[in-house]
Amino acid sequence: MKETINLHQFREGFRQVRPNNFSYEGLQILFEYLEQFEDDTGDELEFDVIAFCCDFAEDDWQSIAANYQGCSLDDDASDDDKMEAVADFLSDEGVYIGQTEGRIIYRQF
Repeated sequence: MKETINLHQFREGFRQVRPNNFSYEGLQILFEYLEQFEDDTGDELEFDVIAFCCDFAEDDWQSIAANYQGCSLDDDASDDDKMEAVADFLSDEGVYIGQTEGRIIYRQF
């Protein structure tokens, strides 16, 4: 038996268990991604904040570039171009979910 939750309940669950893992906007992007995943696959997901925090992350482009080899950046590029390059890298890896102001939501790999 699974329970259907809405965006507010999703955000509240994260606020109670892991309040600092995702921004307010990041949680909306993740919620919409997970709903679309369920629609596309026909699989219902269990709402497990800890599991979602293990599988997904929201971080700035600098941290992502530092943590993942293969994400090379042009030192002369602007910050916006570097963020776009990191988003492209994550897209190429098949893990890009979306982005907020200055941060990227992605599936960790």
